[in-house]
Amino acid sequence: MKFVTAILKPFKLDDVREALSEVGITGITVTEVKGFGRQKGHTELYRGAEYVVDFLPKVKLEVAIADDQLESVIEAITKTANTGKIGDGKIFVAELEQVVRIRTGETGPDAL
Repeated sequence: MKFVTAILKPFKLDDVREALSEVGITGITVTEVKGFGRQKGHTELYRGAEYVVDFLPKVKLEVAIADDQLESVIEAITKTANTGKIGDGKIFVAELEQVVRIRTGETGPDAL
């Protein structure tokens, strides 16, 4: 099993969710986060005063999947979230040792 975490631009979330649904992903967790990488933030103007926005709004998407779904999930996220501009985000993949469905007690891939 794998645990996939993707950091995306917020306006791409609905498109990515639909793409994941098309490849058979039934459950995701989404968190609103702030951060920066190479994008470094930007300068904004508010009531005539200029200020720097260091941390930009992003969306963190998390999904637990079976090993055989990994390539299709990565492809769905990269194709859908890509704008070709800096700040499109990243995908992190980690090994998932155990999953337990609280309601039924199912474990492993059955709990996904």
